[in-house]
Amino acid sequence: MGLLDSVIGGLMSGSGGASSPMAGVLMNLLGGGQGTALPGQATGNQITGQGQSSAGGLSGLLSAFEQAGLGQVAQSWVGSGPNQSVSPQQLQNVFGQGQVQSMASQAGMEPNSFLAQLAQHLPNAVDSVTPDGRLPEGTVSV
Repeated sequence: MGLLDSVIGGLMSGSGGASSPMAGVLMNLLGGGQGTALPGQATGNQITGQGQSSAGGLSGLLSAFEQAGLGQVAQSWVGSGPNQSVSPQQLQNVFGQGQVQSMASQAGMEPNSFLAQLAQHLPNAVDSVTPDGRLPEGTVSV
Protein backbone atom coordinates (compact mmCIF):
# COMPACT_ATOMS: atom_id res chain seq x y z
CA MET A 1 0.00 0.00 0.00
CA GLY A 2 2.89 2.37 -0.55
CA LEU A 3 0.94 4.76 -2.78
CA LEU A 4 -1.99 4.93 -0.39
CA ASP A 5 0.38 5.49 2.53
CA SER A 6 2.07 8.40 0.78
CA VAL A 7 -1.21 9.96 -0.40
CA ILE A 8 -2.80 9.79 3.05
CA GLY A 9 0.44 10.95 4.69
CA GLY A 10 0.56 13.96 2.38
CA LEU A 11 -3.06 14.87 3.07
CA MET A 12 -2.65 14.48 6.80
CA SER A 13 0.73 16.22 7.07
CA GLY A 14 -0.73 18.98 9.20
CA SER A 15 -2.53 16.51 11.47
CA GLY A 16 0.18 14.11 12.54
CA GLY A 17 0.97 12.55 9.17
CA ALA A 18 0.29 8.99 8.10
CA SER A 19 0.61 7.79 11.69
CA SER A 20 -2.42 9.80 12.88
CA PRO A 21 -5.53 7.85 13.88
CA MET A 22 -7.60 9.63 11.19
CA ALA A 23 -5.05 8.52 8.58
CA GLY A 24 -5.54 4.94 9.74
CA VAL A 25 -9.30 5.21 9.31
CA LEU A 26 -8.89 6.74 5.84
CA MET A 27 -6.49 3.98 4.83
CA ASN A 28 -8.96 1.36 6.00
CA LEU A 29 -11.82 3.01 4.12
CA LEU A 30 -9.92 3.46 0.87
CA GLY A 31 -7.84 0.31 1.01
CA GLY A 32 -10.48 -2.09 2.26
CA GLY A 33 -8.67 -2.61 5.55
CA GLN A 34 -10.10 -5.10 7.96
CA GLY A 35 -10.49 -2.66 10.83
CA THR A 36 -13.29 -0.65 9.23
CA ALA A 37 -16.20 -2.25 7.41
CA LEU A 38 -18.46 -0.33 5.11
CA PRO A 39 -22.22 -0.72 5.28
CA GLY A 40 -23.00 -4.16 3.90
CA GLN A 41 -19.41 -5.39 4.25
CA ALA A 42 -18.77 -8.50 6.28
CA THR A 43 -16.78 -8.19 9.49
CA GLY A 44 -16.21 -11.56 11.02
CA ASN A 45 -19.60 -13.25 11.27
CA GLN A 46 -21.79 -10.16 10.98
CA ILE A 47 -22.95 -7.83 8.24
CA THR A 48 -23.12 -4.15 9.08
CA GLY A 49 -25.32 -1.59 7.41
CA GLN A 50 -28.20 -2.21 5.05
CA GLY A 51 -26.52 -2.81 1.68
CA GLN A 52 -25.87 -6.20 0.17
CA SER A 53 -22.48 -5.43 -1.36
CA SER A 54 -19.43 -7.18 0.06
CA ALA A 55 -16.92 -5.04 -1.83
CA GLY A 56 -14.55 -3.03 0.32
CA GLY A 57 -12.02 -0.35 -0.39
CA LEU A 58 -12.73 2.51 -2.74
CA SER A 59 -15.36 0.60 -4.73
CA GLY A 60 -17.26 -0.28 -1.58
CA LEU A 61 -17.03 3.30 -0.34
CA LEU A 62 -18.48 4.63 -3.60
CA SER A 63 -21.21 2.00 -3.47
CA ALA A 64 -22.13 3.03 0.09
CA PHE A 65 -22.44 6.65 -1.03
CA GLU A 66 -24.64 5.60 -3.96
CA GLN A 67 -26.89 3.56 -1.67
CA ALA A 68 -27.28 6.64 0.56
CA GLY A 69 -28.30 8.78 -2.44
CA LEU A 70 -24.95 10.60 -2.50
CA GLY A 71 -23.38 8.92 -5.51
CA GLN A 72 -22.97 12.20 -7.38
CA VAL A 73 -21.03 13.67 -4.45
CA ALA A 74 -18.59 10.75 -4.27
CA GLN A 75 -18.24 10.64 -8.06
CA SER A 76 -17.17 14.30 -8.01
CA TRP A 77 -14.17 13.23 -5.91
CA VAL A 78 -13.21 10.58 -8.47
CA GLY A 79 -13.80 12.76 -11.52
CA SER A 80 -11.48 15.46 -12.79
CA GLY A 81 -13.77 18.39 -11.87
CA PRO A 82 -14.11 20.17 -8.53
CA ASN A 83 -14.83 18.08 -5.44
CA GLN A 84 -18.27 18.51 -3.91
CA SER A 85 -18.25 18.88 -0.16
CA VAL A 86 -19.91 16.39 2.16
CA SER A 87 -21.41 17.26 5.53
CA PRO A 88 -20.91 15.35 8.77
CA GLN A 89 -24.66 14.52 8.70
CA GLN A 90 -24.35 13.07 5.20
CA LEU A 91 -21.45 10.91 6.37
CA GLN A 92 -23.57 9.79 9.33
CA ASN A 93 -26.25 8.71 6.83
CA VAL A 94 -23.73 6.82 4.68
CA PHE A 95 -22.05 4.90 7.49
CA GLY A 96 -24.75 4.64 10.16
CA GLN A 97 -24.43 5.24 13.88
CA GLY A 98 -22.71 1.97 14.75
CA GLN A 99 -20.03 2.32 12.10
CA VAL A 100 -19.41 5.97 12.99
CA GLN A 101 -18.98 4.96 16.63
CA SER A 102 -16.53 2.23 15.64
CA MET A 103 -14.45 4.47 13.36
CA ALA A 104 -14.47 7.34 15.88
CA SER A 105 -13.29 4.94 18.56
CA GLN A 106 -10.53 3.68 16.26
CA ALA A 107 -9.44 7.30 15.73
CA GLY A 108 -9.71 8.07 19.47
CA MET A 109 -12.22 10.84 18.84
CA GLU A 110 -15.77 11.80 19.75
CA PRO A 111 -18.19 10.93 16.90
CA ASN A 112 -19.08 14.56 16.06
CA SER A 113 -15.44 15.63 15.89
CA PHE A 114 -14.60 12.53 13.90
CA LEU A 115 -17.34 13.22 11.35
CA ALA A 116 -16.19 16.83 10.97
CA GLN A 117 -12.61 15.68 10.32
CA LEU A 118 -13.73 12.93 7.95
CA ALA A 119 -15.87 15.42 6.00
CA GLN A 120 -12.79 17.59 5.61
CA HIS A 121 -10.33 14.86 4.56
CA LEU A 122 -12.33 12.19 2.71
CA PRO A 123 -13.02 14.15 -0.52
CA ASN A 124 -9.33 15.02 -0.95
CA ALA A 125 -8.24 11.48 -0.09
CA VAL A 126 -10.52 9.93 -2.72
CA ASP A 127 -9.49 12.61 -5.23
CA SER A 128 -5.80 11.90 -4.59
CA VAL A 129 -6.09 8.15 -5.15
CA THR A 130 -8.01 8.67 -8.41
CA PRO A 131 -5.76 11.15 -10.25
CA ASP A 132 -6.91 10.05 -13.71
CA GLY A 133 -10.58 10.58 -12.91
CA ARG A 134 -11.33 6.87 -12.57
CA LEU A 135 -10.86 4.05 -10.11
CA PRO A 136 -7.36 2.57 -10.12
CA GLU A 137 -6.94 -1.03 -11.26
CA GLY A 138 -7.56 -3.62 -8.58
CA THR A 139 -9.65 -1.44 -6.25
CA VAL A 140 -12.39 -4.02 -5.89
CA SER A 141 -11.71 -6.34 -2.99
CA VAL A 142 -14.12 -8.94 -1.71
